[in-house]
Amino acid sequence: METTPKKLYRSTTDRKMAGLCGGLAEYFNVDSNALRFGWIVIVILTGIFPGVLAYIVGIFVVPVAPVTKA
Repeated sequence: METTPKKLYRSTTDRKMAGLCGGLAEYFNVDSNALRFGWIVIVILTGIFPGVLAYIVGIFVVPVAPVTKA
């Protein structure tokens, strides 16, 4: 049995800003709101700049999910 590996994409349906947290939530199969809350806590605890910089880099590194026709 051959399985295809999961790929990380920015979400096109579950997005508040760029879809990065929505895509991570889909990849790890967790609640996107919990992931967003955790991200905000981590950003605040690390001094804001590193977390914001990581998010901006993630926007450019992680591709947008391909649109599938139904």
